[in-house]
Amino acid sequence: MPISIKMPALSPTMEEGTLAKWLVKVGDKVESGDVMAEIETDKATMEFEAVDEGVIAAIEVEAGTENVKVGDVIAILAEEGEDPDEAAKAATSNSSDNASGEQATAAQDKTPASASQADSKADAEPAKDAPRWEDKPATAPKGEASDDDDRIIASPLARRIAEQQGIDLAEIEGSGPNGRIVKADVDKFKPGKAKAKRGTEAQKEDRAAVPEHTPAPTASAAKVPDFGIPFEAEKLNNVRKTIARRLTEAKQTIPHIYLTVDVRLDALLKLRSDLNSALETQGVKLSVNDLLIKALAKALLAVPKCNVSFAGDELRKFSRADISVAVAAPSGLITPIIVDAGNKAISSISTEMKELAGKARDGKLQPHEYQGGTASLSNLGMFGIKQFDAVINPPQGMILAVGAGEKRPYVVEDALAVATVMSATGSFDHRAIDGADGAELMKVFKELVENPLGLVA
Repeated sequence: MPISIKMPALSPTMEEGTLAKWLVKVGDKVESGDVMAEIETDKATMEFEAVDEGVIAAIEVEAGTENVKVGDVIAILAEEGEDPDEAAKAATSNSSDNASGEQATAAQDKTPASASQADSKADAEPAKDAPRWEDKPATAPKGEASDDDDRIIASPLARRIAEQQGIDLAEIEGSGPNGRIVKADVDKFKPGKAKAKRGTEAQKEDRAAVPEHTPAPTASAAKVPDFGIPFEAEKLNNVRKTIARRLTEAKQTIPHIYLTVDVRLDALLKLRSDLNSALETQGVKLSVNDLLIKALAKALLAVPKCNVSFAGDELRKFSRADISVAVAAPSGLITPIIVDAGNKAISSISTEMKELAGKARDGKLQPHEYQGGTASLSNLGMFGIKQFDAVINPPQGMILAVGAGEKRPYVVEDALAVATVMSATGSFDHRAIDGADGAELMKVFKELVENPLGLVA
């Protein structure tokens, strides 16, 4: 029986994507775990792996196709021992039959013009018991039966192996798309270990974790005048579309408050030099940004009122500081995350940041590496920018904007001297963070940078 390979949801917010590149062709044999395609999501370009074994019988969506909706069939896979040509024909036939069935159903549901007034009213106002499309999930949750029947979601190969080994599929946690059970899940299953089912409350919490939003209206290209100025139109990629939508949402819905402090960097630069000398044999070289990530994380832990997120009718208070760091990638701005930065060694932060920045520039970040974070850090000092106000990255509650360190006149121990000074501006969500709390965070951050031994204690 042919297997329909569908467009996967590679991130919680993904509704459609661009099928950037096929890495297989018709006739190729694939196994579970083989990389089949590269898909551009709303955040990055990611690899799509096969979950079933078989031969590629047909490719339904060509490489480079944009706006492919999640769940659309992108290829057909013939199972082991199945003729690929026949599998492709069977899949096409099933698709045509389904389309014909839908059209026939629609035709039967039409009410003739001479129908009674009651029938017309019934057409205009569906009965209360009539199912609505939004009430029916597109896919069944992990490991549970679908609404259409009582079958467990599993590949035919996984079913066959489970039947041969006498394994109850209901006890297996599926790792494939939409919780589908694949061969690898059956192979590593240990009898007696029951599968944990997600309850209704857990599902509600998961949905709440992804903030709902309405895309901001944007002017179409046809309505934007060019005034006769020569130009070249470049179509927005998915990352740039997401940046435009989220930043518009942030400025329209989040009341920003900005707080700026001047921070003396001389002691931090001296500590960095000493640490780099000590770490040279390990091949580790710390940047100023690595130390600032650590300082922001420790400041958030010291002022927990700022390590929060506004979530409608509740305020979420986080027990660890995960710092999203802005990285300029070819496809657009992206923010890989240093998890639990407040409790990590600076050398670990440096190594992890270099790896994440490289993956960000190559478009290879995984969703868990850029989704989340409790606060953000954006550093434009390397471009000589003295001071700027950054836009909050929702649903986070704050972002720190860091400017360049430069020689300035500065009062040091009641005497005017020349010092290396940096301006740092915190943007705070005023719905969640009061001005006084934001000011306390900036004060603690300044103290940590000016007395940096606290960062390595």
